Amino acid sequence: MGKIGIIVGSTRPNRIGKGVADWVYSIAQTRSDADFEFIDLLDFHLPLLDEPSPPSQGNYTNEHTKRWSEKINSLDGFIFVTPEYNHSTSGALKNAIDFLYKEWNNKAAAFVSYGSVGGFRAVECLRLIMGELQVADVRLQVGFSLRDDFENWRVLKPNAHHESALNSMIDQLVPWVEAMMAVRGQASSVARPQPQKPKTAAQQLQ
Repeated sequence: MGKIGIIVGSTRPNRIGKGVADWVYSIAQTRSDADFEFIDLLDFHLPLLDEPSPPSQGNYTNEHTKRWSEKINSLDGFIFVTPEYNHSTSGALKNAIDFLYKEWNNKAAAFVSYGSVGGFRAVECLRLIMGELQVADVRLQVGFSLRDDFENWRVLKPNAHHESALNSMIDQLVPWVEAMMAVRGQASSVARPQPQKPKTAAQQLQ
């Protein structure tokens, strides 16, 4: 059974994203097809990317990076809960994603968004990022309107259809999580070919 992290993508004071993620987590907890974990970026205290080496090298020097790496590495899939800021996702979530590389590879993701038009443009940006990180993202997504799904634009009061939409999205996500677990297992079991030494001039003439 796969382990899926529900990642709160906002760190702003008075954020509403945690309430959205709480709602996602409460519904996910009623399912038995995956193990769901609530992950709050605030708990990791990530500064603006401060590693001297590119994330693809995995040479982490800071304890906050190592802790974040360990958490993401322990997961098989993700549900990103994202606000929409200026037609994109939050800087905090983009920064957290950029800290790592291999820890994201060959996993699966889905998206829950919120904003004045449901946060869908933030998800479009995240889908591009997931492609570069070799993350398989599912088609279905859930989007909350600040006007229609929140009381006074602050407290989540979702319309009834969102619960079935979330479960349909997770129905898509879980098989992909399991499929990518198999992909990672196959990749780790394949022996990498050893590099061949270049032949000498004498060997080339033989």
